[in-house]
Amino acid sequence: MATEPHASADGCEGGDGALRIVVVDDHAVVREGLVRILEGTRRGFDVAEASSGFQALEWLRRHPADLAIVDLSMPGMSGIDLIRRIRGEFPATTVLVLSMHAEEQYAMRAFKAGAAGYVTKDRAGAELVDAVIKVARGGAYVTASLAERVVQQLNGTAEVPRHERLSDRELEVLRRIVAGERLGDIAETLHLSIKTISTHKRRIQDKLGLPSTAALVRYGMEQGLVVDGPVR
Repeated sequence: MATEPHASADGCEGGDGALRIVVVDDHAVVREGLVRILEGTRRGFDVAEASSGFQALEWLRRHPADLAIVDLSMPGMSGIDLIRRIRGEFPATTVLVLSMHAEEQYAMRAFKAGAAGYVTKDRAGAELVDAVIKVARGGAYVTASLAERVVQQLNGTAEVPRHERLSDRELEVLRRIVAGERLGDIAETLHLSIKTISTHKRRIQDKLGLPSTAALVRYGMEQGLVVDGPVR
């Protein structure tokens, strides 16, 4: 559930000059950790939380925000879709992605959707505040380990993988297949029908030229499209 801004570290809620931030992640523990990091800086951030893209948009319609910190992998509306919606409906709100994905493909898609920064969750403790300040001032930020690979993708010196042909939704479905999720479970998580997920799977196989689920899983593992722990 979306919440009202927490009191800032100096005790002022919505005070003049305070940076208003909404943290969007479906895991309460992650949100709480990010709030602690931000409020622990004593920079006067006003921080609110939302557990889904839909709740974030609802909150933003009632409260102006300077910055949205968005997770890419959420049930229902994906992080990429949310970035586009925020940039379209709330152009004054800057978007910073905080993601478990350390592959440049995800960062590239986030930037193309309108994000101003991309930080991987394993670097949040060290980089989050610097990233927030930089993008809030109109700059761009990307986790250092990703920066070189993103530039190589942009200037054409790196080989573009086959899954670049996939849509954002198809990439999400592929990632979940690689993680071992059943089509029914994927449909439930993404709030889509099994028929729609099956259609996505067929299109993924056609675009990648792979004949079977086993081939999809093998390709995904080789490309690092699965992360440790459960997909969410």
